[in-house]
Amino acid sequence: MRDPRERLLDILEAIGHIERYAVRGRQAFERDELIQNWFVHHLQSIGEAARGLPADVLAKAPDIPWSKITGMRHILVHDYFNIDKDLVWDVVERDLPDLKGNIHAILQKLGR
Repeated sequence: MRDPRERLLDILEAIGHIERYAVRGRQAFERDELIQNWFVHHLQSIGEAARGLPADVLAKAPDIPWSKITGMRHILVHDYFNIDKDLVWDVVERDLPDLKGNIHAILQKLGR
C-alpha cells in the first residue's frame, strides 16, 4: 500500500508527464490521439492517487476539489467513450497548475 507522501508524489509525476506535452498547445492536443490518450491516462492516475489519500491529508488542502478529481477519474475510466476533450484540455490548462502548487504545499506540511 502506498503511503500518502508517495501518492502525492504520484500526482506530481503525472502532472509532469502531462506538462511535457501540454506545452505543444491545444492544436497539438486536438490533432494527436496519442496526446489525448496520454493526458487521459495521467489524469486517471491523478484521480486514483487522490482517491487513496486519507482524510487527514485531504484536510490539509480543503480548497482542492478532491471529489471532483476522483469523480473525473471515475468518468475517464468508466465512461471512456464519452470523454469531453474540451473539458480535458480545460483541466490541463486551468486546474493542473494550481493543483501542482497545492500538492507541493501539502508535501511541505507533511515534511519531506
